[in-house]
Amino acid sequence: MSIRYFTLAALASALIVGPAVAADSLLNVSYDPTRELYVEFNEAFNKHWQAEGHEPIKVQQSHGGSGKQARAVIDGLRADVVTLALAGDIDELHKLGKLIPEDWQSRLPQASTPYTSTIVFLVRKGNPEGIKDWEDLVKPGVEVITPNPKTSGGARWNFLAAWAYAQQKYGSDEQAQAFVDKLYKNVPVLDTGARGSTITFVNNQIGDVLLAW
Repeated sequence: MSIRYFTLAALASALIVGPAVAADSLLNVSYDPTRELYVEFNEAFNKHWQAEGHEPIKVQQSHGGSGKQARAVIDGLRADVVTLALAGDIDELHKLGKLIPEDWQSRLPQASTPYTSTIVFLVRKGNPEGIKDWEDLVKPGVEVITPNPKTSGGARWNFLAAWAYAQQKYGSDEQAQAFVDKLYKNVPVLDTGARGSTITFVNNQIGDVLLAW
């Protein structure tokens, strides 16, 4: 398989929500692709925390599509920290649940956005469909794998990247909408999160290209 990079910032925001379980444990409600990241990050955090003279903390994780995770917290999942893919998902915690202050972005450095990423195209070995750019995703017969933007933060970045490309190339929202509509007609499966789409593409061997970041 090979990878092609396309520029678009991906957002990860973090903030304190409220007490969840025991005093010596925390629950971090995060989005799909961050499982491996937080395995390493939580270990490093605990070493730093203990070096400052504190007792070790068990950091528990919950993962899923970013929008789905936001809804779970609003519906009662007791999070200490949320690390979601979109600022909009975290805004919902204030708008719908009043769980955080409206100015949450100013509470942490860098507007509560600790890292960025890019959109990538992952293709089959040898790239048999010759996929090199966004236009290739709307060709007849090309199957594109991307999660559902209604539930996945990463999927929304994929959506916005496609929209931005089309708007820049064609010059209007109407043509951008037509391009995105055409692209999503080539999506055979809309998984709820990025991990599900990766399984669909890699394990189930569905699709010619996976959109990820």
